[in-house]
Amino acid sequence: MTPQLETPRLWLRALELADAEQAQVLFPQWEVVRYLTNQVAWPFPPDGVYSYYRDVALPQAERGDAWHWTLRLKSGPDGLIGCITLQKGNEINRGFWLGAPWHGQGLMSEACEVVTDYWFETLGFPLLRVPKAEVNTASRRISERQGMRIVETKESDYVSGRLLTEVWEITAEEWRAHKAERIK
Repeated sequence: MTPQLETPRLWLRALELADAEQAQVLFPQWEVVRYLTNQVAWPFPPDGVYSYYRDVALPQAERGDAWHWTLRLKSGPDGLIGCITLQKGNEINRGFWLGAPWHGQGLMSEACEVVTDYWFETLGFPLLRVPKAEVNTASRRISERQGMRIVETKESDYVSGRLLTEVWEITAEEWRAHKAERIK
């Protein structure tokens, strides 16, 4: 079960199939998808979000293998502005996208804080790994601010082509130390 979470400016609600229509409008934009893995079809199909939610995301959530949230501003909770996911596995544990109109406002940083805390403190996982394109500076800044560290570099295929990838990680102990340091 994916619980509702909140930050000072956001509601994070469990993803539903009914969210696909709003996401389909925001997601297939170059600024949103260019640094996502090449598993995302480009050009993006007109039913891409609906198919992904129905065939991948919701079955993952039902099995307890992933937790998917839609992001919504508290000032406009009916409008979806992005999504964030946590998933079991050894390579990728967190992924997200945010509609272009909301880039650069620190909203994804807020969402990452609350879901990273959920990963460690509620789900009890010992390690969070997040690969990302090295040129994705906005995503890199989120990992830096969360106290994560680069543990590997390699090349990977993205929607925009083959790019250098940095694999970032943080342990539960490092996360707790990071949170304690922020409180001081």
